[in-house]
Amino acid sequence: MSDKSFLDWPFFEEHHRRHAAELEAFASRIAVPEHHDDASLDAACRTLVRALGEAGLLSQCCVPEPGGRFDVRGLALSRDAFARRDGLLDFAFAMQGLGSGPISLFGSAEQRKRYLPPVVRGEKIPAFALSEPQAGSDVGAIATRARRDGSGWVIDGTKTWISNAGIADHYVVFARTEEGARGAKGLSAFVVEAGTPGFEVTARIPVIAPHPLGTISFQGCRVPESALLGAPGEGFKIAMATLDVFRTTVGAAALGLARRALDEALARVRSREVFGKPLAEYQLTQARIADMAVAVDAAALLVYRAAWRKDASDARITREAAMAKLYATEAAQQVIDSAVQLFGGTGVVSGTPVERLYREIRALRIYEGTSEIQKLVIARTLV
Repeated sequence: MSDKSFLDWPFFEEHHRRHAAELEAFASRIAVPEHHDDASLDAACRTLVRALGEAGLLSQCCVPEPGGRFDVRGLALSRDAFARRDGLLDFAFAMQGLGSGPISLFGSAEQRKRYLPPVVRGEKIPAFALSEPQAGSDVGAIATRARRDGSGWVIDGTKTWISNAGIADHYVVFARTEEGARGAKGLSAFVVEAGTPGFEVTARIPVIAPHPLGTISFQGCRVPESALLGAPGEGFKIAMATLDVFRTTVGAAALGLARRALDEALARVRSREVFGKPLAEYQLTQARIADMAVAVDAAALLVYRAAWRKDASDARITREAAMAKLYATEAAQQVIDSAVQLFGGTGVVSGTPVERLYREIRALRIYEGTSEIQKLVIARTLV
């Protein structure tokens, strides 16, 4: 099992250390259901969300009171522990937070009362619908539109790469509400419930590490005024504030995957004999293991520094979050690749732990802002 000495770092308080122990206990006993197609994948996600809710581990995904704040260190510790156990377990937990984050931060009292408690109990699944076919990292390119019509709004457009598409009970949807507005201006956010007329899941997207992912469309989808989150025109603010909380946790998930890869690699090189002695006794192996260990610790320092900064201040942590996500995801890719190499032919056998890790890590370098976007963000804060 991975080294736990990082919990002694000054980034953490005693309740975080207790939380880490609870997470470890839960992760060690949870059975992740097998999933071979969309139906079993969807069922597995629902099962995991219910288990997380029953264990009381989803309370950190929502802010209980208006004006409250997320415990980003707690969220990061959770994703670190869950990703080390299984990528789908991490996904199920993370999307409960990302999908309900805008409601926690900007929802009215009525919206919070309606949507957050079922999410915390694991009874309802939310989704965050921001990306479009031509608007991924470039949020300002959003083309989905919402127009006022009587006492409500009518939404038209398409969203894609939407996590939990098809299993979510409600979606936070970002749309352009001001005619003629360009870029980040004139965007608003709405809560759209599954089953609303005019809303449809049009396609599921198969990916190398199976997650419920898909394309959704809105054709004359009418929602009431009460579906609006915050004020008209605050959509970009809502999206960025949410990502400012959860982007650091993407780095934490990558860190968890890297920790598992290091664990698997250490067990392999200690037990595998080559030319009459354990693989661990060869200097080339030791050099590779050392590089992996350094990368894991460096990623942990950046991730938990960013989480601590967010918890310690109301200020934006744009640069720290970008650094954490960039380094942790890129480093995890290298660590996992090294683990596959140390396993030799066994490392590329479908279904083995390091092969699954290899598939899981790749998407983390893309979603919630690609590595290239993170570099631009970091550079812009400096120059």
